[in-house]
Amino acid sequence: MSENSQTLSCVIIPMNGRQLLLPNVTIAEVVDYASNDAGANTPEWLVGHLDWRGLALPVISYDAANGATLTIPGDNRGRIVVLNTVSDHHQRVPFMALVTQGIPSQTRLTEEQIRRLDGEAGPADLMQVVVEGDTAWIPNLEYLESLAADAVR
Repeated sequence: MSENSQTLSCVIIPMNGRQLLLPNVTIAEVVDYASNDAGANTPEWLVGHLDWRGLALPVISYDAANGATLTIPGDNRGRIVVLNTVSDHHQRVPFMALVTQGIPSQTRLTEEQIRRLDGEAGPADLMQVVVEGDTAWIPNLEYLESLAADAVR
């Protein structure tokens, strides 16, 4: 790695059949899986709500928001990743949460370590990339934040 290379702290988040890649700064906290039931007449992607620091955060299933089946993690594998929001919805919804299928892991990456792929993206996907030989998806945070804003109680 050259002296001019800049690294970015990132988090790889396991989902059902894929993994997400996000900058570390987007993550406020990772907590054990626990959420209130979403209730009746709620969108397929809404897992429930997480009571977090005095807020009731909507917990989104990235997989279901992307058109796949909602999968609740089993065997104490799942976590909930609390994300900082950055879109126009930030004032009303400063945080949102995603359910994971495992424990997120940290990595440091340079621009040279990430290569964009041409993959069929769903609405919750921004782009598919190759990171150190593994495929990952960078999520469309604006789309996910719009879902969270719709689900705020």
